[in-house]
Amino acid sequence: MSRSQRLLDLLQLLRSRRGPIGGAELASATGVSLRTLYRDIATLQAQGANIEGEAGVGYVLRPGYLLPPLMFSEAEIEALVLGSRWVAGRADGALAEAARAGLSKIAAVLPKALAEELDNSTLLVGPGKVIDMPHVDLGTIRNAIRSQTKMEIDYADEQGRSSRRIIWPFALAFFDQVRVLLAWCELRQDYRSFRADRILSFTSTETRYSKRREALLSGWRKMMTARQELLTETDTVLR
Repeated sequence: MSRSQRLLDLLQLLRSRRGPIGGAELASATGVSLRTLYRDIATLQAQGANIEGEAGVGYVLRPGYLLPPLMFSEAEIEALVLGSRWVAGRADGALAEAARAGLSKIAAVLPKALAEELDNSTLLVGPGKVIDMPHVDLGTIRNAIRSQTKMEIDYADEQGRSSRRIIWPFALAFFDQVRVLLAWCELRQDYRSFRADRILSFTSTETRYSKRREALLSGWRKMMTARQELLTETDTVLR
């Protein structure tokens, strides 16, 4: 491993933890001796990294330090390219363009050798097709999620029956063939998922919902975990 890669790994370790990390743990994780670790810490501090701590106590990286030129492993570059290509081929136009633009910005600041790896990635995304294109603008829905504002929608269920609802949108799920909006439904007073192609129309409001978006997402995840555990227990009993 090159020294520059080792320093980058050390920064990532420090960034991943809020509290101090002991020197012995850092040395073991980066595969160096304690003496070398102390030299690496001093080098990063000299380059502007706000690392606080001392031998025998532990080290912590304070917020505000930006990495210099971006460095990625070959596998990380492949993951970035594959993900961006999937978004470019499966998402709506605005998000697809954002994926291409984001990848171009990353390429612009990568060292030449890594930029060539990005351009020549051999991981390809096969053709795909959304079953039914949404009737509504997904970009506007994403804006409502970001601003944490309520939406009023006309929604058709699987049998074609329509209803009007006020929802608190907090996430948008992209499957290969459908797009699903996750929201809290005021009508049902519960979490609900709405296929984007079944949203007949919607109106964005200026009213912010009372819970934080992160809290809604966390609650939905807990609900899904509980349901999965219940299904597993039921399956075990029935065997």
